[in-house]
Formats: sequence, C-alpha cells, structure tokens
Amino acid sequence: MKIALMDSGIGLLAAADAMRRLRPDADLVLSSDPDGMPWGPRTPEDLTERALMVARAAAAHRPDALIVACNTATVHALPALRAELEPAIPVIGTVPAIKPASAAGGRVAIWATPATTGSPYQRGLIRDFAGGVHVTEVPCPGLADAVEAADQEAVARAVSAAAALTPADITDLVLGCTHYELVADTIRTALALRGATAAEAVFHGSAEPVALQALRRIGAHPEPELPRTGGLTVLACGREAELPPAALTYPEGQALAGVPVR
Repeated sequence: MKIALMDSGIGLLAAADAMRRLRPDADLVLSSDPDGMPWGPRTPEDLTERALMVARAAAAHRPDALIVACNTATVHALPALRAELEPAIPVIGTVPAIKPASAAGGRVAIWATPATTGSPYQRGLIRDFAGGVHVTEVPCPGLADAVEAADQEAVARAVSAAAALTPADITDLVLGCTHYELVADTIRTALALRGATAAEAVFHGSAEPVALQALRRIGAHPEPELPRTGGLTVLACGREAELPPAALTYPEGQALAGVPVR
C-alpha cells in the first residue's frame, strides 16, 4: 500500500504521522512546494497550478491514494486535482472538523488562517454543521508561517494572540489549519491561561480523520499492530529530497525520520 500526501510545506506531517500509526506497513510519499510556499496569499488560479505540480510529482510514484493535507488547497484546488487524477488515484481533501466539534452542542472556537476565517467556505461549514451552536471564529495571523519556520518564539506570540481572542468557556476547539496540529500542546498551554473550561477543551484536528478516509476510499482498514515496514519518499517541488530541518523539530517529523527512505 502506498499513500501520498501533499501540502505547500510541513503541514502534511500530522496526517502522515496519523497514517503511519494507523498503517505502519504503508509506504508514504510526501510531496511539497518549498519554492512556492506559502500558498495562502496566492490567487486561487495560481495556487491551483502549484497544487497540480505537487500532485503530479506524487502521482508519478503511483500511490493508491492522495491526501491533500492542506485546508487552503482543498478549498481552491480539490476540483482540479480530482478532475486530473481520479478515478485512477482517489484524492481526499482536508475539511476542518466543525461537524464533530459541534455534535455535543457545546461552545466551539475555530482557529484558522485570516484568509479562511470569515470566508464563505468556513461560514458554509458552520451553517451546515453547527446550527444552534455558539461558534467563535478566531483568526491566527502568522501562526502557520511560524510553525513552518519552526520559530518557537513566533509560534508563542501568535498562539498567545489567538488565545486572547478565544472565549474562556469554550468546550471544543477546531484546529482549522493542518500546521496548527503540530503545536497543539503550545495551544493548550495558552488556553489554560484563559480559564479551567478552555484548558479542558476537546481539540478537533483533521489528521486522523483524513487518514481514515483515505483508507476507506481504497477499501483498507486501520491495522496499527502491523510491523513498521513502510518506507518514505520525500519530494520537494518534484525533486527527491530529505525531510526539511524544521520538520525534525516536531515529534511527528522525528517519528517519520526513523522510517527507511525509498
């Protein structure tokens, strides 16, 4: 089994780590765009062209499925990616976990990039899946870039600013950007300063759900007890590469670094 994941940078690490835990026998192909990141400020047309380039590089390795481990790319490029690659390669997008976060009817906060916060896309998800639930949209300027650069001081500043905008009584927090899952512990520590309820909030990321969906799409099942025999291929703008140094500062990247390179 071979699963490819794509993103502009290291936001794909969380989903790759989740897939490795669910199927340690799976070969992983990580395809990113270090020359073109970040994708967020790009026009939808430009972003789609970059995403197609990254996806084609991954597709050349003939994966069984491709995970678009990026919320922004899912919003703007998923139709084009599916039009080009499916049905030969199932393409699985990443959607913020607003539906499960709202299921218990608590008080939900959604942390997302400024471009996503308040967007028709996110507002549509809130309308469809969070009706009757108190939802606070929290923009997180600079957080994804700080995570990408592994700049811990910048991460702390961005997290602190977002925490200050987050109600102290939330019960559920949606991590609406794949990068944010890499600093979940830092976010929880910052929320603890907001009050007891916020400190105990349930975090809702997309890494494990999207990995599970990829397995379902190819008719496979989680088998975490299997031997860790899966290999790793890293692509940077289509070129074979190694995990970037920033990736190795996070536990998810460190875990993948121990995987045999193929």
